Amino acid sequence: MKVLFIGGTGIISEAVTKLAAKNGIDLYLLNRGNRKEFIPPNVKTIKCNIRDLKSASEILKSYFFDVVVNWTAFTPEHIKTDLELFEGKVNQYIFISSASAYQKPLSHYLVTESTPLCNPYWQYSRDKIACEELLMDKYRNSGFPITIVRPSFTYGVSMIPAALNSWNHPWSLIDRMKKNKEIIVHGDGTSLWTMTHNRDFAKGFVGLIGNMQSIGHAFHITSDEVLTWNQIYNYIGMAAGVKPNLIHIPSDFISRYFPEAVGSLLGDKAVSAVFDNSKIKRFVPDFLPSIPFALGIKETVRWFEQNSHRCTVDEDWNNSMDNIISQYKKES
Repeated sequence: MKVLFIGGTGIISEAVTKLAAKNGIDLYLLNRGNRKEFIPPNVKTIKCNIRDLKSASEILKSYFFDVVVNWTAFTPEHIKTDLELFEGKVNQYIFISSASAYQKPLSHYLVTESTPLCNPYWQYSRDKIACEELLMDKYRNSGFPITIVRPSFTYGVSMIPAALNSWNHPWSLIDRMKKNKEIIVHGDGTSLWTMTHNRDFAKGFVGLIGNMQSIGHAFHITSDEVLTWNQIYNYIGMAAGVKPNLIHIPSDFISRYFPEAVGSLLGDKAVSAVFDNSKIKRFVPDFLPSIPFALGIKETVRWFEQNSHRCTVDEDWNNSMDNIISQYKKES
């Protein structure tokens, strides 16, 4: 089976790339050639900018792939490009959507694939919904063979996952913990969340590649473990060898002084979300999440510690956290 990943070296996809290659899939990665450390030796690479339709068409014209997975499509315009490139030329197209597309606020804490898609807080999520709608229209009207996957918070060695952390410098959260600075936890820290290790995610995802029964279906692939945010932050602290100094601040207050958090917090993590995984387990019986967060986050922290260049700190983010805390104490 010949498979193309557009992207393939990101936080989620790098684990899928490794497992797909290990399972003998004839795998190609089309990307800009960054993050080479996450590419197995038996995986072929195609250096290309998928946003350049003319160039991508020329490079890909001599290839046929059984399955195409786009890890980097975020807007309907990106999907339209893929339809021009692959419509009528592929047996399965897998779109990476997002579990943040599910209804916010939830009408029921237990999320299934039939939970409505509606997120008034986050443009990222609304764009993913629009992508899904465009693809489903193509599937219903012309048979374009789509499978939709909605990851939730998925992490690996290169991501220290938290509701509030620097995206480009994730060690920043650990640095604050080690310096005994206050760590903001939204709400009272008791809402429920699910952290999924990328190697667990990969088990479910690889089982969908070439799975023709999955055509026309949407799946979320998440861990079975459910944690409170207090537990999540304490596990991160334990992995770093410290007890974090937590301060609880309402989500709407955080968003007022840190607008960047409106989407990812109010539009995703501010309320409990527990995922029903029965559908992916029906389609991929081998899918069994096995990495608890307490173990996975230890591996992540060790990976950062192995190379001091990874342990960079985002001072702008740090200052933003300090400002939120200062304003909250003034107004409390």
